[in-house]
Amino acid sequence: DVFLGKATVDDLVALKILWRNPVPEFMKKDERSVLQDIQKIIPEFTGAAGENPLTFCKRKAEGARIKKPSHIFVILEESHCQLLYDHSYSLLDVAKYTKKLRAENNAVVMNNFQPGGMISQTSLSSFLLGIYDCDIELNENVDIWNCNLAGIPTNFAGQLKKLGYKTHFWYGGGLNWGSLVHFLPAVGFDVCAGGPEFCPAGSPQTWLGVYDHIFLNQLSKKIKAEASGLPELHFIYTTSNHGPYNIPYEDYGIHEQDAVQLPLGRLQTGDMDMRRFTGILYADRAVADFVHDMREAYPDSLFVLTGDHASAVAPFDKGILPRNDSLLRERILTSFSMHHPGLHSGIFGDTILGEHLNILPTLIELIAPKGFEYYSLKGSLFDNIEHVVTPYSWMNRNCIGYYNDNIYQQLGESSENADMVYGDMQYEDERNMLIGITNWLVKHPELLKNSL
Repeated sequence: DVFLGKATVDDLVALKILWRNPVPEFMKKDERSVLQDIQKIIPEFTGAAGENPLTFCKRKAEGARIKKPSHIFVILEESHCQLLYDHSYSLLDVAKYTKKLRAENNAVVMNNFQPGGMISQTSLSSFLLGIYDCDIELNENVDIWNCNLAGIPTNFAGQLKKLGYKTHFWYGGGLNWGSLVHFLPAVGFDVCAGGPEFCPAGSPQTWLGVYDHIFLNQLSKKIKAEASGLPELHFIYTTSNHGPYNIPYEDYGIHEQDAVQLPLGRLQTGDMDMRRFTGILYADRAVADFVHDMREAYPDSLFVLTGDHASAVAPFDKGILPRNDSLLRERILTSFSMHHPGLHSGIFGDTILGEHLNILPTLIELIAPKGFEYYSLKGSLFDNIEHVVTPYSWMNRNCIGYYNDNIYQQLGESSENADMVYGDMQYEDERNMLIGITNWLVKHPELLKNSL
């Protein structure tokens, strides 16, 4: 609802919200300490007036590896997680349609992939800005809305615009959510629209947005009808894979038995878990149908399929696995696959780890001419990535850790319980640098208005 989504709250209620949401600890650090955190990894940064730490993230492309695609589609799927593809859960057939896409010869899959945030807004902000949101909802920050895009040179859309792409953002819900109506134009999108704006009047919606299959079907028609003649980036954010899972899936040809073959543990027809699995399968089919449709219309398209964050999918009280708790990988990892006629499963060499901030540099290293300059905190998937660090978590080829709880565990899949280790976290300096850059830019909003 456009009005209620931004309704004014009573002063006392606002004070209560403020009291319950204090300034994050990392934002309380003094400037000298933050500067030292950044300098441990970027010693060239002096903190002088007008100096932007992102200046030191400049890179040069090695040269295009595939022909520049006419269309790039980045599909950010609500609550989509790696668990859906792990072998431990193969009895849950809830991602059967995208599994077929991932099995194609021209698909690249990464089974250890971290999001840029643990909830929707922070994940999206990190993805589009190229810096970590750190749970302060930069999408709601007025200084970001009024920034000079060059002040955040790591941004996603603006850098693809430099390669000639017209940039579009499509959300299944209204753009009042997360103040996207202000945020998206500020971070480089030429065209932004929510599903309620272009789907037929009266299209059924969840509390988040238009049902995925309707949203994506109408979007397909819109993209074809409004072809610009330029290379196009379409960043698409779905909404339907979210509770309370009350879409009438059966009316759209998706039934419980399509998602899970009973008997399985103590799962029963009609319970909430079965409803959730049916909803996941519904959303999975909608995305796969859209990919097939766009691929038919634009055969040279490049697709990136990923999720915004992981979600609690598996019901451990129903006995579907020998263990009774989730692994860290299942709590943290989202999904990732990339699809294009010029790709193959070994194109990233030995890299088996990645995260959202690797996606932009990977796209640039795929399509940009040699010497093209771009900015990124992280390297591409063509680099031999030995570890991944975000403000929330870390992983290497053996372990995955969660900073807030000082815990880590084996990275690999397991249907059995795996030991949880409590102790010192790895890569703390790198983490502090990433958080420090966000701190520095928020406290120095003048840098957001300057060109590099």
